[in-house]
Amino acid sequence: MKRSEAVAEAAITLLAERGMRGLTHRAVDELAGLPPGSTSNLARTRAALLELTLHRLTELEENAFAPATGDARAVLGNGASAGPFGTEGMELGDLADLLAEVLAVQLGDRRRTLARYELALEATRRPELREIYDRVGARFRDPAAALLAAAGSADPVRHGRQLVAYGEGIMFDAIAGAGVTPTIDDLRAGLREFLSGMLR
Repeated sequence: MKRSEAVAEAAITLLAERGMRGLTHRAVDELAGLPPGSTSNLARTRAALLELTLHRLTELEENAFAPATGDARAVLGNGASAGPFGTEGMELGDLADLLAEVLAVQLGDRRRTLARYELALEATRRPELREIYDRVGARFRDPAAALLAAAGSADPVRHGRQLVAYGEGIMFDAIAGAGVTPTIDDLRAGLREFLSGMLR
């Protein structure tokens, strides 16, 4: 593992376990088993450390989602065109199953999800981090819009935002709220209902 990855991994763990106040250069050095000053040499400012951490977190999420997003790319690459369910494009059940897999992956890694929530909140106070957060977020919102276009959405950009918001709500309720972690069958059923109301 590269030193930058070791630093970012330690930062992700610290964010998940101690929150934003627990993330310091010294704490990262200690957790990563690096000599004192190593994190400062790599990311001199707190903003630089947060940026490094966010990029690593995005990379981890993309890798974790790869099986499901690979299925999505196959659908989009096979000439799926906008059309109602049951005719052209994706079937509602297939799309719900694919999205349920993505949510299940994210729910399965509490550390990563909690760290992302910490960074999202911090981004509301740091314009420079907000810009980066929004930019990397497009790497997840854009595929959602493309999938919904293939499924027949009349307004895939708006529906894509709504779908992401729905998924975020499920994750927050399970991880930071008062809810329980849904099963994969719960996720599939909920997504079928949500997509049916949106697209039919």
